[in-house]
Amino acid sequence: MNLKQLEQLENELQFEKFTHEDALNLGLTLINYAKENGVAIAIHIERNRVPVFTYLMEGTSEENFVWLYRKKRVVDHYNRSTQFIAKRFEESGFNHVDDSLLSPSEYQAVGGSFPVRIKGVGVIGSVTVGGLTGQLDHDYAVEGVRRLLKK
Repeated sequence: MNLKQLEQLENELQFEKFTHEDALNLGLTLINYAKENGVAIAIHIERNRVPVFTYLMEGTSEENFVWLYRKKRVVDHYNRSTQFIAKRFEESGFNHVDDSLLSPSEYQAVGGSFPVRIKGVGVIGSVTVGGLTGQLDHDYAVEGVRRLLKK
């Protein structure tokens, strides 16, 4: 996807509200989606920078947990998906690790973290998926949001 498509995706997948119960349902939706496809993922969902759902499926590890936080911090910083930020740096001829001035041990613009955006309010959290490739992690996060919003 190009930047315009990634931006459209973020604009399309907005919530009317996002409660702790919504976070639970999103997490369970992602777990079920991963099971349907026979993969193991790690999931982390935050609302107002407070963790409201974290789950590591069998087959994931501490390293996946660390990467969840590296990715979610990018959404916290830019209010954009990690996929969007990675693409924006790439299209500008730069690399997030080398050119963002953010510590790579704390921030990684690798697909898999997607903003939780409320219509008329803005970004209030994130859903982050790890354990697969960056592209697949992004696809899973997006599909989870899409399924929860029934879009």
